[in-house]
Amino acid sequence: MKKTAPFVQAPTGPALTCQDWPQEAALRMLMNTLDPLVAEDPDHLIVSSGAGKAVRDWASYEAIIDNLKSLGSDETLLIQSGKPVYVLSTHVNAPRVLMANSLIVPAWSDDAHFRAYEAAGLTMDGQTSAGSWTYIGAQEHLHPFCEILAGLARDHFDGTLQNRLVFSAGLGGGGSALALAVVLNGGICISVEADRTHAERRLAMGYCDEILEDLEGALDHAHYAMERKTPWAIALIGNAAEVYHEILDRGLKPDLVTDLTAAHDPLYGYIPAGLSPEDATELRRNDPAAYVEWSMISMATQVEAMLEMQAQGSVVFECGNALRLQADRSEVVGAKDIPNAVATYLQPLLREGRGPFQWMALSGDPEDCQNIERALIEALPDNAALHQWLALVQAKAPSQGLPARACWLNHDERILGGRIINTLVANGTLKAPVVVCRDHMTGTAAVPDRETEHMPDGSDAIGDWPILNAMLNTASGATWVALHQGGGTGIGRSIHTTMAVVADGSPKAAERMERVLTSEGKLTTERFMDAEQ
Repeated sequence: MKKTAPFVQAPTGPALTCQDWPQEAALRMLMNTLDPLVAEDPDHLIVSSGAGKAVRDWASYEAIIDNLKSLGSDETLLIQSGKPVYVLSTHVNAPRVLMANSLIVPAWSDDAHFRAYEAAGLTMDGQTSAGSWTYIGAQEHLHPFCEILAGLARDHFDGTLQNRLVFSAGLGGGGSALALAVVLNGGICISVEADRTHAERRLAMGYCDEILEDLEGALDHAHYAMERKTPWAIALIGNAAEVYHEILDRGLKPDLVTDLTAAHDPLYGYIPAGLSPEDATELRRNDPAAYVEWSMISMATQVEAMLEMQAQGSVVFECGNALRLQADRSEVVGAKDIPNAVATYLQPLLREGRGPFQWMALSGDPEDCQNIERALIEALPDNAALHQWLALVQAKAPSQGLPARACWLNHDERILGGRIINTLVANGTLKAPVVVCRDHMTGTAAVPDRETEHMPDGSDAIGDWPILNAMLNTASGATWVALHQGGGTGIGRSIHTTMAVVADGSPKAAERMERVLTSEGKLTTERFMDAEQ
């Protein structure tokens, strides 16, 4: 009899199931990434971005949970691409967990080798926050996309997207965040989604406003929203490679056009034109090579339509999902000339020292998140952008799984934020410890097709920085540290580090938080701010 995948949900509250809070935090965050409210396909351990997994297989999951429950406060658990391999004696200030995901020797670091190693049970695609157990759902992507859209509005639409029509594709975590980001910037978004179950999930979560079955109806509803000056997000059931050409056939000119499918993964992250989700699943299983070939053809067709829209006056951009790269591989002329909005609008923020700051309340009580927000607002009275952002996400961005919040702060503000959170735990304002981390949009990543494209000093593909970041986070005493490659842009196309620090209210936690957040900021300064000099 086939074994049914377990239902996973993190424990909450102040009671420990592990020996101490750092281990407990890792356990809860791992379980949170596989919560059905968070993970895209928890039965298959898939959290985000195509086939981004939290752990390699269910046996590895059970072994990791057992290891975390018995792990001492002077021990470290090593995870090799989602599989626990060793527990060793270290010391109390060392990380409790160290992870490496999908790291293949460069000459072998391509899709073909990765798939072979994956099939042999030797690796997994950990993406970034999936394989480091820090994924908090679509909210993780929301602030970066709001910044990108605000930048596009400044450059092309007199500073606002009000009554502007945006077309995108894909309603996974990133795609749904983009749809909501359009709404938060005052625009109208039509997101093309081939799998209705994804659209229904986003509608239930509040990341889109309605689901429609045909372009005609979607356009009618979009125009009605424009007449009422009401920001609106529509999920349109269809295939982008087909719908984008239908847009051209109708003579339409959307204001902005992009794509948020997991195009970097043509096997699991994209449904080719002409296939239903059910047919796609069958072909993927029976003939993966044919599936990939079909996906590449469809991506090329979609990008050809996007380039024609660009020629007709639409603002076309990519958010770093490798669609340009896939089309270029299919010899679509001009594909790589589509602007990279991440580098254009987020790289300047990183050069200013601003970056992502996230926290997750292990109590499971949303009031803990709200108390942190209030404390940050009181401590940073002059940061009007932060005040406005927190008000927006409180109203519009529900947490998935454990209560969580994400925002962007400068270096000193992030250090202050960590200090504030640990103090709130210490004085009993919060009901349990809190995990502080960041998303993958960090100043120490090496992603030549996204964050680090067109670096002023030409260091787009220099991979030393994320490896230095991993070592520095370890030396500084982060609770856990993960090093990945391939996240979001494809195998061989990026290297990332993620980290997490637990605020348990103790003086030792305060010291670790200060060291980690300080060293993070200093390394980002070296990477981005000094790149211009």
